[in-house]
Amino acid sequence: METKGSYGEGASIRPECLSARKDWVEPNADEVRAALKMADWSGEELSRRIGVDSRTVRRWTLGEKSINYASWCVLCVQAGLGHIWMFAPLYARISPK
Repeated sequence: METKGSYGEGASIRPECLSARKDWVEPNADEVRAALKMADWSGEELSRRIGVDSRTVRRWTLGEKSINYASWCVLCVQAGLGHIWMFAPLYARISPK
């Protein structure tokens, strides 16, 4: 299952990027850009909201640096993806035991 974003062709966010920290996989640059689009935020807006330099956000969106978990959580909430720090990984929620 993929969460579709509207940022460019085929932008999606992998389910493993929407998990609690211990199971979290860092999103790639395309996923960060997709979440920004879903949040209707510019990189500048995200940088203002979380108190980081806009160059840092630019590095996240270019894939030069990985976004940290706390910043990703803020972006996910604004994008309507939920409070991911409370989620078990998707595969754990749908796999039979």
